[in-house]
Amino acid sequence: MFLSLKSIFFHLLLFCGPLVAFPFDTLLRDTLSVDTAHKLNGAGRFAHHLGIEIRPGYVLPNVPFYAGVNQQRKPIQNALSGHIKYAFRFPNGSLGDQIYAHTYQGIGVSFYSFGNRRELGSPKAMYFFQRSNITQLNTDLALDYEWNFGLSTGWKPHNFEYNPYNVAIGSKTNAYLNAGLYLRWILTKHMGLTTGIDFTHFSNGNTNFPNAGLNMLGLKIGVLYDFRKKERIATPAGIPDSLLTQYPKHINYDLVFFGSWRRKGVEVMGQPVPSPHQYPVLGMYFGPIYNFSYRFRAGASIDVVYDGSANVYTKNYFSATSEEKFFKPSIDRQLAFGLSARAEYIMPIFTIGIGLGGNVLHKGGDLRGTYQTFALKIATTRNSFLHIGYNLKDFHEPNYLMLGLGYRFKNKAPSLLY
Repeated sequence: MFLSLKSIFFHLLLFCGPLVAFPFDTLLRDTLSVDTAHKLNGAGRFAHHLGIEIRPGYVLPNVPFYAGVNQQRKPIQNALSGHIKYAFRFPNGSLGDQIYAHTYQGIGVSFYSFGNRRELGSPKAMYFFQRSNITQLNTDLALDYEWNFGLSTGWKPHNFEYNPYNVAIGSKTNAYLNAGLYLRWILTKHMGLTTGIDFTHFSNGNTNFPNAGLNMLGLKIGVLYDFRKKERIATPAGIPDSLLTQYPKHINYDLVFFGSWRRKGVEVMGQPVPSPHQYPVLGMYFGPIYNFSYRFRAGASIDVVYDGSANVYTKNYFSATSEEKFFKPSIDRQLAFGLSARAEYIMPIFTIGIGLGGNVLHKGGDLRGTYQTFALKIATTRNSFLHIGYNLKDFHEPNYLMLGLGYRFKNKAPSLLY
């Protein structure tokens, strides 16, 4: 009935991958001057990088399965992964390099081992990533941060007959999230070393049960190869000082439509019981956002959502068949209008946003309370973007994915992309 998480992500990757990997042609359609755009887009000017990493990790025992309640009768604690990554950055001296110094973005592939292939499988992940400088400690050492977002496959999910102890992973395909802090060391003209710590999360976004997922704390060591010729590059002429010192502050308006599907636990005699059905979620939000700088914007929005799982109830639970136990209320008890405050951190191609809001018009029940949103916006044209987000209820209860498209009206930002 619904597209799989795997299908959605790979369509997204096919659509956005060329943009992330080959940004050259798109930069000519930037709102900067033609002269500046040509300097940014000069032959061989973009810096390309390849990286290889090893990441050992410790699996956090958030469910008994990881603590030793499994077929092996021993804790699942250790993890190991290998990563291969391609990245690019703006050329030295360009406007993009001056605004987003030492910022890389690209695509990575990773392979995981948890020491229990029979019950967890051998997952593989494909992801977008972005790394940027926090501070330069000295000429050869910097402190960076990095985030990864993508999809992992190859899991062995819970099965009552064949994999009963695995009460953590409910899907063969799961979202992959990672964030970390790293020291970046310059070894030679072209080689660098990265060492640091990170946190990793795998889950299916409440699209299937169980959804405890897998969480890890880890270390990282990697090498980075820079393909740039280390020749002195003159500072480009023609970049107006106003673009660097006087950002054109303004208000734009974001319109986003999203949808997904979810599973739901319905309370029976004080205990949540999983419904066998998958429920659709459709929504949109619209609102003004004030652009403070190249890196930050904040505002508010009007939010509308139809949650097909809201206020689902049971009848004759102990006597009816499984398909006849769960019922949906009328549509007005599954529709809500809310208000939220939003803030966004802006980087090349990717924008990371958070929101805090509450439903103000609704029929109660599951629609009461607050909601929190976390979103990644991926630029596709100057004003349009893909939207990948997640919604929490009351800061702790998993709600639903927010997969959609957005458009930005009255955008006056001097974008480096389109």
